[in-house]
Amino acid sequence: MNGRPSVLFVCVHNAGRSQMAAGWLRHLAGDAVEVRSAGSEPADQINPAAVEAMREVGIDITGRTPAKLLWKTAEESDVIVTMGCGDACPIFPGKRYEDWKLDDPAGKDVAAVRPIRDEIRARVTDLLADLIPAEGT
Repeated sequence: MNGRPSVLFVCVHNAGRSQMAAGWLRHLAGDAVEVRSAGSEPADQINPAAVEAMREVGIDITGRTPAKLLWKTAEESDVIVTMGCGDACPIFPGKRYEDWKLDDPAGKDVAAVRPIRDEIRARVTDLLADLIPAEGT
């Protein structure tokens, strides 16, 4: 990774898990990390329960739009985090991959999405600590 690391979060619809993960990383890392998200079969809109769950913790993802996973986007990313996209996610030699096993928030109400949101936060926090170690470590 040269300069600012780039992280791509990928799930099928790019409407829940990957959008929440991108929201958390933007919130926690600020400009220190380039954040991207995409889906193998993007939905028309972000999951409203995911939007509400993130709003509850002060993160607004309403302006985001599900995006199609493009070869170029993956190729230009340093770290690719997949979340249930299976074989639809491309594999690039030399890239760092993480596959996060997370429940899909599709069709769930906000109460069911909160634990998913919180698990994503914990994983993003760990990823960020690995990408940008604290001063003096």
